[in-house]
Amino acid sequence: MKLTDIFRESVKTYSFEFYPPRDEISAVDFGINVGQLMRLSPSFVSVTYGAGGSNQNRTFELVDYLKNKVGINTVAHYTCVNTSRDRALKDLSELRSRGLQNFMLLRGDLQKDSGGAYIPAKDGFGHASELVAFAREHFADCCIGAGCYPEVHPEAPHAFADIRHLKEKVDAGCDFLVTQFFFDNAHYFDFVRRAREAGISCRIIPGIIPLTHYSQLERFVKLSNTSIPSFFAEQLEVYKNDPKAVYKAGMDFAIKQCRDLLMMGAPGLHFYTLNKSRATVEIYQTLLGR
Repeated sequence: MKLTDIFRESVKTYSFEFYPPRDEISAVDFGINVGQLMRLSPSFVSVTYGAGGSNQNRTFELVDYLKNKVGINTVAHYTCVNTSRDRALKDLSELRSRGLQNFMLLRGDLQKDSGGAYIPAKDGFGHASELVAFAREHFADCCIGAGCYPEVHPEAPHAFADIRHLKEKVDAGCDFLVTQFFFDNAHYFDFVRRAREAGISCRIIPGIIPLTHYSQLERFVKLSNTSIPSFFAEQLEVYKNDPKAVYKAGMDFAIKQCRDLLMMGAPGLHFYTLNKSRATVEIYQTLLGR
């Protein structure tokens, strides 16, 4: 089922993001965790795609398995990095042949040898908006999603330019947006307001990640260009040598964040699971009683 059909039926959706297991041991853990999450009956799941297609085969096999064997609505990520137009047409056609109708189209992370600059592949895509337009042209019957940053894309010069580029991407053929994770709901709602004022009317689903280990603090801030509310950062600092206390503080914060998002009108939640189940299951069950 296309997500656009789900959105018409569901005021709020609940979804999980996975990445393909890297080896056999990870695959065992993944199977256990996915099994626990699938019992929650999510609206859909998504599967990431490595930089430059580094885990392409695993992504393709996993989305095929989740959609056609497990029977869950599945979104396949696909990125611009190292991708020519011929390759994109071949890859997206392959996914369509496996019954995939939902795609998350992204530029992708910069490669380690890029020197901090994105260099498109020969006959490739300069921006995610070009990939979106390409996919919409060749696969008109698909549902296309894209990413966005509530606190401004790290490479955007300012918030106005960020929204302008996002509008171009939506106009190119996006049906929905999923935000990068954040920890201050005010940023999300301000972002949605600015997007609506710019004429972006599609669903904007907030991305959530529970911060349950002190070691995640600095990494998450750098990864998503996000900020941590000072009271929460101070609380984690106090508990940094007590893993159980950090976990509880992170869970309490995530549950309150999710509850407030839903109460204030967010159209659901998209959980970045990191292929773990415990925290997401606890949050989900607390919110929905499942």
